[in-house]
Amino acid sequence: MLKKRTPRSYKLSIFSLTMITVVSVDSLRNLPATALFGSHLIFFFSLATLLFLLPTALISAELASIFPDESGIYIWVKTAFNYKLGVIAIWLQWIENVIWYPTILAFVAGSLAYLIDPALAQSKLFLTITILVCFWLTTLINYFGIQSSAWFSNFCSIAGMILPMLFIIGLGIIWLINGHPSQVAFTKQTMLPHHEHWSSLTAVILSFCGMEIATVHAHNTRTPQRSFPIALAYATAIIVSTLLLGGLTIAVVLPAHQINLVAGIMQTFDLFFRAYHLQYLLPITALSLVIGGMGGVSNWTIAPLAGLAIASKEGRLPQWIHKENRYGAPAKALIVQAILVSLLSTIFLIFPTINESYWLLTALAVQLYMLMYILMFVAAIKLRRQQRSKTRPVFRIPGGLSMLYLVVGLGMIGSIITLIVSFIPPIELAPHEWRIYLTSLSVGLVGLTCIPLLAIRRTKT
Repeated sequence: MLKKRTPRSYKLSIFSLTMITVVSVDSLRNLPATALFGSHLIFFFSLATLLFLLPTALISAELASIFPDESGIYIWVKTAFNYKLGVIAIWLQWIENVIWYPTILAFVAGSLAYLIDPALAQSKLFLTITILVCFWLTTLINYFGIQSSAWFSNFCSIAGMILPMLFIIGLGIIWLINGHPSQVAFTKQTMLPHHEHWSSLTAVILSFCGMEIATVHAHNTRTPQRSFPIALAYATAIIVSTLLLGGLTIAVVLPAHQINLVAGIMQTFDLFFRAYHLQYLLPITALSLVIGGMGGVSNWTIAPLAGLAIASKEGRLPQWIHKENRYGAPAKALIVQAILVSLLSTIFLIFPTINESYWLLTALAVQLYMLMYILMFVAAIKLRRQQRSKTRPVFRIPGGLSMLYLVVGLGMIGSIITLIVSFIPPIELAPHEWRIYLTSLSVGLVGLTCIPLLAIRRTKT
């Protein structure tokens, strides 16, 4: 009989934490959706940065500094209030990701289509099959533990996300310098959005979700109280600059009605390469985007499960969730998660258009995530009060309680606004499709929010 091997202790560096955060949040997959805003993009990104990205980054850094050994949304909310709210919070983070996986993997499928036949980007069957193959592959990678996952994330961050992002931004700058026409006008009048465009805020906020995700690796970090604030600061700067400039690049070169939410990035690269006679780079670029998308999924495949595993070890969730294999990975939980994602991916076969399925999954994921962030913001205030008589953490939002209230207030406003506007059907949907869209959204939100309440009742108190 083979002896069970204890996984080697592997410690994440600040660079690894930064890359994990960047590739988890920053994604070329979001660029086509944000490019639809055109000149409104600057307004929405500025608003989302102020009302969401900065508050989540600051709060995550402070909370990670308080808990150097075990961190993450479950620990924060449970310590602030009780285990029941902690279970609800980690459930919301995890189930949001299960819904989100098909959207980013649809982007991977759209990029992969350009390696074979661009027309496949419109094939729902090709999309679904690719999603299934890619997610089971990332599940296999994470099956071999955090060291395998971290190495893959670092590689994908550089080769599949940062370099292509810088490449497309550089091509956009050259495009304008050479006098090519811009599809959008940047004037004071055109940059302020009309009321029907406010549903676009949903896609922007989703682009900024996930700043807290790397904190679940606190026990895999040498000095988490120092490392997380630095890593989150680096990640914030990279995320804002690349997403804003990348989205503007697509908006400048592609008319809004031609942007495909799945293959918009490849549409843009294809246009650039034809203009500059660089078509031979298209397959290489497509492969790079596939790698980047896979890296983003790989990060999220195991991180939320780590929070669920903590609750499982405490008896708050079924025990099989935290059972680890010889590599220290929650093998059974990974398999169950992959099965759920496989079932959910069939939505692309059910709904009439790919864009409709994409928007529905995006809106539902955002709604569930905003509920989690509201719990996180409230917990931050409670935990600051609890820590007043204890040792001061390495990082704390400066300015005392008044500044903390301001940061939390901004984050709460951003989360609530996003939760409300996510119910507004996107302008791409026809009026007769609104009822199906809103019904599916409402049923999904209520049903998925109630599930953790049943799990809590079946476990010990």
